[in-house]
Amino acid sequence: MDKSFSEPNINHSDESFDAISPAQHITQRYKRRRDSLGDIDDRTSFKEEIRDMITSLMKSHGEELKKITAVIMDIKETNSSIEKSVEFLSEQNAELHKKIENLQRESKKDKEYIALLEDRVEDLQRGYRKCNLEIKNVPKIDPKETKEDLINMVLCLSKTIGCDITKTDIKDIYRVRGKKDAKNGNTPIIIETSSTILKSKILKHSKSYNNKNKQKLCSKHLGLKKSEEVPIFVSEQLTSKAARIYFLARDLSKSRAYKFCWTSYGRVYVRKDEQSPVITIKSEAQVQKLLLDT
Repeated sequence: MDKSFSEPNINHSDESFDAISPAQHITQRYKRRRDSLGDIDDRTSFKEEIRDMITSLMKSHGEELKKITAVIMDIKETNSSIEKSVEFLSEQNAELHKKIENLQRESKKDKEYIALLEDRVEDLQRGYRKCNLEIKNVPKIDPKETKEDLINMVLCLSKTIGCDITKTDIKDIYRVRGKKDAKNGNTPIIIETSSTILKSKILKHSKSYNNKNKQKLCSKHLGLKKSEEVPIFVSEQLTSKAARIYFLARDLSKSRAYKFCWTSYGRVYVRKDEQSPVITIKSEAQVQKLLLDT
């Protein structure tokens, strides 16, 4: 079989096929009709549910918003009161700061004025004691010791050191009162001489005697028969402030940084060596500074 059964000319198709219209080949599909009234009711109910939901949410949100608004207003009022309080405290702080500065300035002036008054009092006390001598560590033999006994001690001492004085050279003499509970009753004897020249002369002879003799001045040189070997010390009478400074200044000589430490006319002096300048000690702080610098 060398030929096909198909029509070689497609354009010359079967007439019976061409006679059938396209509409005859289309089939019609039937759909079920929706119930239009039910659909509307469903949508209406859904909308109402959404509307109710949104309304309830808006209502709850509105109530929450009112609460939040009230809280915010309270916070604003609180912040406003805090700001006012802070501003008030800042003003008070500034006023207090000014008052403190004024008080500090006044305190500084008061301290300077007090220091000035202390210096004046020190000068007055120094001037009052410029003719006074002090003999320390003198044993008190008789409980009923009289001024006549004290004068005789000083006269005996003056003969020992080679500086003869008379009763008229002694303007006043007394023993410093000690504490009742003090174990040692050897309180200092204060002698008020007739002049600073005589005072300086007695001090000079006392120092010279101690330098020349191995046995230093002791109670037997005052004419005492008991406790003869008790050492005594003759010096000028210092004020309490000067005595304290002199006590501290001796530490400079003990440290060997300063070779000399002495008093003259109620003032304290130190000197490193023979070639160094003389330094007048006026306060405890100055002594501490010199100790640190050594």
